[in-house]
Amino acid sequence: MLELDKIYCMDCLEGMKQIPDGTIDLCVTDPPYLIETQGGGIYAHEDKQYVKELNNIKDGFRTEILDELCRVMKRINIYIFCSQKQIIPLTDYFVTKRGCNWNLLSWHKTNPVPACGNKYLTDTEYLLFFRQKGVKLYGNFDTKRTWFNTPLNQADKEKWGHPTIKPLNIVETLVFNSSEAGDIVLDPFSGSGTTAIACIKEKRHFICFEKDETYWKKSVERVKNEQRQLTLF
Repeated sequence: MLELDKIYCMDCLEGMKQIPDGTIDLCVTDPPYLIETQGGGIYAHEDKQYVKELNNIKDGFRTEILDELCRVMKRINIYIFCSQKQIIPLTDYFVTKRGCNWNLLSWHKTNPVPACGNKYLTDTEYLLFFRQKGVKLYGNFDTKRTWFNTPLNQADKEKWGHPTIKPLNIVETLVFNSSEAGDIVLDPFSGSGTTAIACIKEKRHFICFEKDETYWKKSVERVKNEQRQLTLF
């Protein structure tokens, strides 16, 4: 079994092989989206910095990762940020094949990238929540809304150097709603470490994987900063 409360610099499939069956209480993750970087809007300009930043995280991820996630969870209890193109295949996997209940949540950005061309603005991101029957949803009236309305967190993006960093308050809400203190939360695509930070704040344990060494180093620094803050108070 891997050490808890640590971000590992390794491929998540290799990492999850070291996690016993039925260990994880909750998974919250922001995997590579399946997106087209050709065509209208900002993606019509390959020389744009934002498009270059997405080159390594635009081709989706393998289905066997989902199989392994289901193996390590006690019962399926997972949030997955995704592109519009991934909604149907993910719901087919978890709902049709595995019989899960599901919700479609969304993050509406109040300051989206101002480029659209022959398409609607990219001002909404999707978040799928799947859980097996009987998995409890905690939270309250204020935390159980199915949409979030916030600006892009540009300050965190610049500070921690990840192009698709998600707002901490959103991830913290997910952890709060779908786990209890002391539970183990897994993030196989840790990126900037937002899930780990949310777990620290909500008193959950975490296991995270990030194979990009640059992002991994930044996320480890971020976690250490958060842990130091806790010792001060």
